[in-house]
Amino acid sequence: MSSDVPLSVLDLVPISSGSTAAEALRNTLDLARRAEEFGYHRYWLAEHHLNPGVAGTSPALIISLVAGATARIRVGSGAVQLGHHTPLSVVEQFGLLDAVHPGRIDLGLGRSGGAPRTPAAPAEGAAGVAEGVGESEEPGKEEALGKEDGLGRTEGTFTDSGLYLPPKYTGFARLPASPRFRLHQALLRQPGATTPEYPDQIDDILALLAGKYRSAGGVEAHVVPGEGAAVEVWILGSSGGTSALTAAARGLPFAANYHVSPGTVVEAVEAYRKAFRPSPALAGPRVLVSADVVVAPDDATARRLASGYGLWVRSIRTAEGAIPFPTPEEAARHRWSDEDRALVADRVDTQFVGSPETVVERLEALRAATGADELLITTITHGHEDRVRSYELLADAWAKRS
Repeated sequence: MSSDVPLSVLDLVPISSGSTAAEALRNTLDLARRAEEFGYHRYWLAEHHLNPGVAGTSPALIISLVAGATARIRVGSGAVQLGHHTPLSVVEQFGLLDAVHPGRIDLGLGRSGGAPRTPAAPAEGAAGVAEGVGESEEPGKEEALGKEDGLGRTEGTFTDSGLYLPPKYTGFARLPASPRFRLHQALLRQPGATTPEYPDQIDDILALLAGKYRSAGGVEAHVVPGEGAAVEVWILGSSGGTSALTAAARGLPFAANYHVSPGTVVEAVEAYRKAFRPSPALAGPRVLVSADVVVAPDDATARRLASGYGLWVRSIRTAEGAIPFPTPEEAARHRWSDEDRALVADRVDTQFVGSPETVVERLEALRAATGADELLITTITHGHEDRVRSYELLADAWAKRS
Protein backbone atom coordinates (compact mmCIF):
# COMPACT_ATOMS: atom_id res chain seq x y z
CA MET A 1 0.00 0.00 0.00
CA SER A 2 1.24 3.49 -0.81
CA SER A 3 2.59 5.13 2.34
CA ASP A 4 2.19 8.83 1.43
CA VAL A 5 -1.34 8.85 2.88
CA PRO A 6 -1.79 5.54 4.72
CA LEU A 7 -5.13 3.85 5.20
CA SER A 8 -6.23 2.49 8.57
CA VAL A 9 -9.24 0.51 9.84
CA LEU A 10 -11.98 1.44 12.31
CA ASP A 11 -13.91 -1.60 13.53
CA LEU A 12 -17.15 -1.26 15.51
CA VAL A 13 -17.37 -5.06 15.90
CA PRO A 14 -20.78 -5.10 14.18
CA ILE A 15 -23.20 -7.99 14.65
CA SER A 16 -25.07 -9.06 11.53
CA SER A 17 -28.71 -10.09 11.65
CA GLY A 18 -28.97 -13.78 12.47
CA SER A 19 -25.48 -13.78 14.00
CA THR A 20 -24.04 -13.46 17.53
CA ALA A 21 -21.60 -11.28 19.46
CA ALA A 22 -19.19 -14.22 19.67
CA GLU A 23 -19.14 -14.54 15.89
CA ALA A 24 -18.67 -10.77 15.52
CA LEU A 25 -15.59 -10.95 17.75
CA ARG A 26 -14.17 -13.85 15.75
CA ASN A 27 -14.77 -11.83 12.60
CA THR A 28 -12.88 -8.89 14.13
CA LEU A 29 -9.82 -11.04 14.80
CA ASP A 30 -9.95 -12.41 11.26
CA LEU A 31 -10.36 -8.95 9.75
CA ALA A 32 -7.45 -7.61 11.81
CA ARG A 33 -5.14 -10.35 10.55
CA ARG A 34 -6.25 -9.74 6.97
CA ALA A 35 -5.92 -5.94 7.32
CA GLU A 36 -2.34 -6.43 8.43
CA GLU A 37 -1.71 -8.55 5.34
CA PHE A 38 -3.31 -5.90 3.11
CA GLY A 39 -0.97 -3.20 4.47
CA TYR A 40 -3.29 -1.10 6.63
CA HIS A 41 -1.43 1.08 9.12
CA ARG A 42 -3.69 0.97 12.21
CA TYR A 43 -6.60 -1.02 13.52
CA TRP A 44 -8.84 0.95 15.87
CA LEU A 45 -11.74 -0.27 18.01
CA ALA A 46 -14.65 1.94 19.08
CA GLU A 47 -16.55 2.04 22.39
CA HIS A 48 -20.35 1.73 22.37
CA HIS A 49 -22.85 0.41 24.88
CA LEU A 50 -26.35 -1.10 24.89
CA ASN A 51 -26.47 -1.64 21.13
CA PRO A 52 -27.97 -4.98 20.01
CA GLY A 53 -25.98 -4.80 16.79
CA VAL A 54 -22.55 -3.77 18.11
CA ALA A 55 -20.22 -5.91 20.25
CA GLY A 56 -17.50 -3.29 20.69
CA THR A 57 -18.08 -2.32 24.31
CA SER A 58 -14.55 -2.36 25.79
CA PRO A 59 -11.75 -1.04 23.58
CA ALA A 60 -8.93 -2.10 25.91
CA LEU A 61 -10.11 -5.72 26.05
CA ILE A 62 -10.61 -6.00 22.30
CA ILE A 63 -7.31 -4.22 21.61
CA SER A 64 -5.61 -6.90 23.69
CA LEU A 65 -7.24 -9.64 21.61
CA VAL A 66 -6.41 -7.94 18.29
CA ALA A 67 -2.83 -7.11 19.22
CA GLY A 68 -2.31 -10.71 20.29
CA ALA A 69 -3.70 -11.97 16.98
CA THR A 70 -1.46 -9.72 14.85
CA ALA A 71 2.24 -8.93 14.71
CA ARG A 72 2.94 -5.50 13.22
CA ILE A 73 -0.15 -3.35 12.73
CA ARG A 74 -0.72 -0.60 15.30
CA VAL A 75 -3.83 -1.23 17.42
CA GLY A 76 -5.79 1.35 19.36
CA SER A 77 -9.02 2.94 20.53
CA GLY A 78 -11.28 5.04 18.39
CA ALA A 79 -12.16 6.10 21.03
CA VAL A 80 -12.17 5.56 24.79
CA GLN A 81 -15.11 7.70 25.94
CA LEU A 82 -13.88 9.69 28.92
CA GLY A 83 -17.36 10.25 30.31
CA HIS A 84 -17.24 6.57 31.33
CA HIS A 85 -13.67 6.32 32.65
CA THR A 86 -11.24 8.04 35.00
CA PRO A 87 -7.81 9.13 33.75
CA LEU A 88 -6.17 6.64 36.11
CA SER A 89 -8.19 3.69 34.80
CA VAL A 90 -7.33 4.65 31.21
CA VAL A 91 -3.60 4.92 31.88
CA GLU A 92 -3.59 1.63 33.79
CA GLN A 93 -5.42 -0.22 31.00
CA PHE A 94 -3.25 1.14 28.21
CA GLY A 95 -0.11 0.78 30.30
CA LEU A 96 -0.87 -2.93 30.54
CA LEU A 97 -1.40 -3.12 26.78
CA ASP A 98 1.87 -1.31 26.07
CA ALA A 99 3.76 -3.58 28.47
CA VAL A 100 2.73 -6.63 26.43
CA HIS A 101 2.76 -5.00 22.97
CA PRO A 102 5.33 -2.18 23.23
CA GLY A 103 5.31 0.46 20.52
CA ARG A 104 2.09 -0.74 18.88
CA ILE A 105 -0.68 0.82 20.98
CA ASP A 106 -2.69 3.98 20.19
CA LEU A 107 -4.77 5.73 22.83
CA GLY A 108 -7.60 7.55 21.08
CA LEU A 109 -9.65 9.69 23.48
CA GLY A 110 -13.20 10.97 22.99
CA ARG A 111 -15.44 13.39 24.87
CA SER A 112 -18.70 11.42 24.61
CA GLY A 113 -20.36 9.90 27.63
CA GLY A 114 -20.30 12.89 29.95
CA ALA A 115 -22.88 15.57 30.59
CA PRO A 116 -25.47 16.16 27.84
CA ARG A 117 -24.38 18.64 25.17
CA THR A 118 -26.13 21.53 23.57
CA PRO A 119 -28.94 20.31 21.31
CA ALA A 120 -27.23 21.17 18.02
CA ALA A 121 -23.82 19.69 18.91
CA PRO A 122 -22.85 16.15 18.00
CA ALA A 123 -21.35 13.91 20.66
CA GLU A 124 -17.69 14.50 19.92
CA GLY A 125 -14.98 11.93 19.93
CA ALA A 126 -16.86 8.79 18.91
CA ALA A 127 -15.23 7.54 15.77
CA GLY A 128 -17.87 4.89 15.51
CA VAL A 129 -21.52 4.36 16.29
CA ALA A 130 -22.36 7.72 17.62
CA GLU A 131 -24.21 6.90 14.38
CA GLY A 132 -23.84 4.94 11.18
CA VAL A 133 -25.68 4.90 7.69
CA GLY A 134 -25.87 3.52 4.18
CA GLU A 135 -26.45 4.64 0.65
CA SER A 136 -29.63 4.23 -1.32
CA GLU A 137 -29.79 1.77 -4.19
CA GLU A 138 -30.27 4.28 -7.01
CA PRO A 139 -30.89 8.05 -6.90
CA GLY A 140 -34.43 8.95 -7.86
CA LYS A 141 -36.09 5.63 -7.05
CA GLU A 142 -39.00 5.52 -4.63
CA GLU A 143 -36.94 4.13 -1.77
CA ALA A 144 -33.98 6.49 -2.20
CA LEU A 145 -33.07 8.32 1.00
CA GLY A 146 -32.96 12.08 1.37
CA LYS A 147 -34.24 15.12 -0.49
CA GLU A 148 -32.22 15.07 -3.67
CA ASP A 149 -30.73 17.70 -5.91
CA GLY A 150 -29.86 17.07 -9.55
CA LEU A 151 -26.85 14.99 -8.49
CA GLY A 152 -28.91 12.61 -6.38
CA ARG A 153 -27.70 14.13 -3.10
CA THR A 154 -29.38 16.09 -0.35
CA GLU A 155 -28.90 19.83 -0.39
CA GLY A 156 -25.49 20.97 0.80
CA THR A 157 -22.20 22.29 -0.56
CA PHE A 158 -19.17 20.93 -2.38
CA THR A 159 -15.51 21.74 -1.72
CA ASP A 160 -13.14 22.62 -4.54
CA SER A 161 -11.99 18.98 -4.56
CA GLY A 162 -15.56 17.77 -5.07
CA LEU A 163 -16.19 16.55 -1.51
CA TYR A 164 -19.85 16.78 -0.54
CA LEU A 165 -20.61 18.55 2.75
CA PRO A 166 -24.24 18.07 3.80
CA PRO A 167 -26.09 20.45 6.10
CA LYS A 168 -25.12 20.01 9.73
CA TYR A 169 -27.21 17.38 11.45
CA THR A 170 -29.33 18.95 14.21
CA GLY A 171 -31.37 15.99 15.40
CA PHE A 172 -29.39 15.36 18.58
CA ALA A 173 -31.83 17.45 20.63
CA ARG A 174 -34.18 14.48 20.97
CA LEU A 175 -31.62 12.18 22.57
CA PRO A 176 -31.48 13.55 26.15
CA ALA A 177 -35.26 13.09 26.39
CA SER A 178 -35.06 9.45 25.37
CA PRO A 179 -35.65 6.90 28.16
CA ARG A 180 -32.96 4.75 26.60
CA PHE A 181 -30.46 7.62 26.69
CA ARG A 182 -31.21 8.22 30.38
CA LEU A 183 -30.79 4.50 31.11
CA HIS A 184 -27.49 4.54 29.23
CA GLN A 185 -26.25 7.36 31.46
CA ALA A 186 -27.50 5.73 34.65
CA LEU A 187 -25.84 2.38 33.98
CA LEU A 188 -22.48 3.81 32.90
CA ARG A 189 -21.96 6.31 35.72
CA GLN A 190 -21.91 5.91 39.49
CA PRO A 191 -24.82 7.70 41.23
CA GLY A 192 -23.95 11.34 41.78
CA ALA A 193 -20.74 11.14 39.76
CA THR A 194 -19.77 14.13 37.66
CA THR A 195 -17.43 14.20 34.69
CA PRO A 196 -14.57 16.72 34.91
CA GLU A 197 -13.90 19.16 32.10
CA TYR A 198 -12.49 17.35 29.09
CA PRO A 199 -9.22 19.35 28.83
CA ASP A 200 -8.54 18.61 32.52
CA GLN A 201 -9.04 14.88 31.89
CA ILE A 202 -6.58 15.00 29.00
CA ASP A 203 -4.04 16.87 31.12
CA ASP A 204 -4.33 14.26 33.88
CA ILE A 205 -3.81 11.41 31.41
CA LEU A 206 -0.75 13.09 29.89
CA ALA A 207 0.69 13.83 33.35
CA LEU A 208 0.17 10.23 34.53
CA LEU A 209 1.80 8.87 31.37
CA ALA A 210 4.76 11.23 31.82
CA GLY A 211 5.17 10.57 35.55
CA LYS A 212 4.49 14.25 36.34
CA TYR A 213 1.10 14.01 38.04
CA ARG A 214 0.63 16.01 41.24
CA SER A 215 -2.60 16.44 43.16
CA ALA A 216 -3.86 19.86 44.22
CA GLY A 217 -2.17 19.13 47.54
CA GLY A 218 1.13 18.25 45.89
CA VAL A 219 0.92 14.46 46.27
CA GLU A 220 2.57 12.48 43.47
CA ALA A 221 0.94 9.54 41.68
CA HIS A 222 2.97 6.98 39.72
CA VAL A 223 1.11 4.41 37.61
CA VAL A 224 2.63 0.94 37.21
CA PRO A 225 2.35 -0.14 34.46
CA GLY A 226 1.43 3.02 32.62
CA GLU A 227 4.01 5.63 33.47
CA GLY A 228 6.36 5.95 30.53
CA ALA A 229 4.19 3.83 28.26
CA ALA A 230 4.99 4.40 24.58
CA VAL A 231 1.36 4.86 23.57
CA GLU A 232 0.44 7.32 20.83
CA VAL A 233 -2.24 9.68 22.19
CA TRP A 234 -4.91 10.96 19.77
CA ILE A 235 -7.88 13.26 20.31
CA LEU A 236 -11.06 12.47 18.37
CA GLY A 237 -13.69 15.06 17.54
CA SER A 238 -16.60 15.94 15.28
CA SER A 239 -16.42 19.74 15.19
CA GLY A 240 -14.13 22.70 15.65
CA GLY A 241 -15.00 22.89 19.34
CA THR A 242 -13.54 21.55 22.56
CA SER A 243 -11.90 18.39 21.21
CA ALA A 244 -10.15 20.07 18.27
CA LEU A 245 -8.94 22.94 20.43
CA THR A 246 -7.77 20.61 23.19
CA ALA A 247 -5.72 18.61 20.72
CA ALA A 248 -4.27 21.77 19.19
CA ALA A 249 -3.32 23.41 22.48
CA ARG A 250 -1.44 20.30 23.64
CA GLY A 251 0.24 19.52 20.34
CA LEU A 252 -1.53 16.20 19.91
CA PRO A 253 -2.69 14.53 16.67
CA PHE A 254 -6.38 14.96 15.84
CA ALA A 255 -8.85 12.51 14.26
CA ALA A 256 -11.88 14.15 12.60
CA ASN A 257 -15.04 12.22 11.77
CA TYR A 258 -16.40 12.67 8.28
CA HIS A 259 -18.36 9.46 8.71
CA VAL A 260 -20.00 10.64 11.96
CA SER A 261 -20.48 14.35 11.29
CA PRO A 262 -19.73 15.01 7.61
CA GLY A 263 -21.12 18.53 7.63
CA THR A 264 -18.52 19.72 10.16
CA VAL A 265 -15.35 17.89 9.14
CA VAL A 266 -13.72 20.82 7.32
CA GLU A 267 -14.39 23.27 10.14
CA ALA A 268 -12.99 20.72 12.61
CA VAL A 269 -9.64 20.31 10.87
CA GLU A 270 -9.37 24.02 10.10
CA ALA A 271 -9.94 24.95 13.76
CA TYR A 272 -7.37 22.37 14.87
CA ARG A 273 -4.70 23.56 12.44
CA LYS A 274 -5.30 27.25 13.20
CA ALA A 275 -4.92 26.73 16.96
CA PHE A 276 -2.11 24.13 16.86
CA ARG A 277 0.92 24.68 19.09
CA PRO A 278 4.02 22.48 18.68
CA SER A 279 4.85 20.00 21.43
CA PRO A 280 7.76 17.65 22.15
CA ALA A 281 5.68 14.88 20.57
CA LEU A 282 4.55 16.76 17.43
CA ALA A 283 6.16 19.66 15.56
CA GLY A 284 3.17 20.38 13.34
CA PRO A 285 -0.52 19.46 12.96
CA ARG A 286 -1.29 15.83 12.19
CA VAL A 287 -4.77 14.93 10.96
CA LEU A 288 -6.55 11.63 10.45
CA VAL A 289 -10.02 11.67 8.85
CA SER A 290 -12.57 8.85 8.89
CA ALA A 291 -14.86 7.71 6.07
CA ASP A 292 -17.56 5.08 5.77
CA VAL A 293 -16.79 2.88 2.77
CA VAL A 294 -18.11 -0.18 0.93
CA VAL A 295 -16.11 -1.46 -2.06
CA ALA A 296 -17.04 -4.26 -4.47
CA PRO A 297 -15.89 -5.17 -7.97
CA ASP A 298 -18.56 -2.89 -9.47
CA ASP A 299 -20.80 -0.05 -8.33
CA ALA A 300 -24.05 -2.03 -8.46
CA THR A 301 -22.73 -4.82 -6.26
CA ALA A 302 -21.33 -2.33 -3.77
CA ARG A 303 -24.69 -0.51 -3.55
CA ARG A 304 -26.41 -3.80 -2.82
CA LEU A 305 -23.93 -4.70 -0.07
CA ALA A 306 -24.33 -1.26 1.49
CA SER A 307 -28.12 -1.14 1.28
CA GLY A 308 -28.66 -2.04 4.95
CA TYR A 309 -26.71 0.97 6.16
CA GLY A 310 -29.51 3.51 6.13
CA LEU A 311 -31.78 1.27 8.18
CA TRP A 312 -28.93 0.61 10.61
CA VAL A 313 -28.28 4.33 11.10
CA ARG A 314 -31.96 5.01 11.53
CA SER A 315 -32.00 2.65 14.52
CA ILE A 316 -29.22 4.64 16.16
CA ARG A 317 -30.66 8.07 15.52
CA THR A 318 -34.07 7.09 16.83
CA ALA A 319 -32.31 6.14 20.11
CA GLU A 320 -33.32 2.48 19.95
CA GLY A 321 -29.69 1.40 19.61
CA ALA A 322 -27.88 -0.03 16.61
CA ILE A 323 -29.78 -3.03 15.28
CA PRO A 324 -27.98 -6.11 13.93
CA PHE A 325 -26.85 -5.15 10.44
CA PRO A 326 -29.58 -6.11 7.94
CA THR A 327 -29.28 -8.23 4.83
CA PRO A 328 -29.99 -6.48 1.53
CA GLU A 329 -33.31 -8.33 1.42
CA GLU A 330 -34.28 -7.15 4.91
CA ALA A 331 -33.34 -3.60 4.00
CA ALA A 332 -35.39 -3.71 0.80
CA ARG A 333 -38.54 -4.56 2.76
CA HIS A 334 -38.39 -1.36 4.80
CA ARG A 335 -40.66 1.44 3.67
CA TRP A 336 -39.14 4.84 4.27
CA SER A 337 -41.15 7.78 5.59
CA ASP A 338 -40.12 11.34 4.78
CA GLU A 339 -39.09 11.78 8.41
CA ASP A 340 -36.84 8.71 8.28
CA ARG A 341 -35.23 9.88 5.06
CA ALA A 342 -34.43 13.26 6.60
CA LEU A 343 -33.09 11.56 9.73
CA VAL A 344 -30.31 9.71 7.92
CA ALA A 345 -29.80 11.75 4.75
CA ASP A 346 -26.45 13.33 5.68
CA ARG A 347 -24.93 9.94 6.46
CA VAL A 348 -26.40 8.12 3.47
CA ASP A 349 -25.20 10.78 1.06
CA THR A 350 -21.63 10.73 2.38
CA GLN A 351 -20.98 7.00 2.49
CA PHE A 352 -18.44 6.10 -0.21
CA VAL A 353 -19.91 3.13 -2.07
CA GLY A 354 -18.79 1.64 -5.37
CA SER A 355 -16.02 0.03 -7.35
CA PRO A 356 -12.39 0.52 -6.24
CA GLU A 357 -11.99 3.31 -8.77
CA THR A 358 -15.16 5.08 -7.63
CA VAL A 359 -14.21 4.95 -3.95
CA VAL A 360 -10.58 5.95 -4.47
CA GLU A 361 -11.74 9.05 -6.34
CA ARG A 362 -14.02 10.04 -3.46
CA LEU A 363 -11.33 9.35 -0.86
CA GLU A 364 -8.95 11.55 -2.81
CA ALA A 365 -11.54 14.32 -2.66
CA LEU A 366 -11.81 13.87 1.11
CA ARG A 367 -8.04 13.92 1.49
CA ALA A 368 -7.73 17.07 -0.62
CA ALA A 369 -10.54 18.91 1.20
CA THR A 370 -9.17 18.15 4.67
CA GLY A 371 -5.43 17.84 4.04
CA ALA A 372 -5.59 14.51 5.86
CA ASP A 373 -2.28 12.83 6.65
CA GLU A 374 -4.10 9.51 7.02
CA LEU A 375 -7.56 8.09 6.29
CA LEU A 376 -9.49 5.85 8.67
CA ILE A 377 -11.84 3.44 6.88
CA THR A 378 -14.89 1.88 8.48
CA THR A 379 -16.86 -0.72 6.53
CA ILE A 380 -19.94 -2.73 7.49
CA THR A 381 -21.66 -5.32 5.35
CA HIS A 382 -23.91 -8.18 6.37
CA GLY A 383 -21.50 -10.83 5.11
CA HIS A 384 -18.06 -11.02 6.71
CA GLU A 385 -16.28 -12.07 3.53
CA ASP A 386 -17.83 -9.13 1.66
CA ARG A 387 -16.41 -6.83 4.33
CA VAL A 388 -12.95 -8.38 4.12
CA ARG A 389 -13.05 -8.19 0.33
CA SER A 390 -14.01 -4.51 0.50
CA TYR A 391 -10.88 -3.73 2.52
CA GLU A 392 -8.74 -5.84 0.20
CA LEU A 393 -10.01 -4.18 -2.97
CA LEU A 394 -9.55 -0.73 -1.48
CA ALA A 395 -6.01 -1.41 -0.27
CA ASP A 396 -4.98 -2.70 -3.68
CA ALA A 397 -6.55 0.23 -5.56
CA TRP A 398 -5.14 2.82 -3.14
CA ALA A 399 -1.60 1.42 -3.54
CA LYS A 400 -1.86 1.59 -7.33
CA ARG A 401 -3.31 5.08 -7.65
CA SER A 402 -1.20 7.60 -9.52
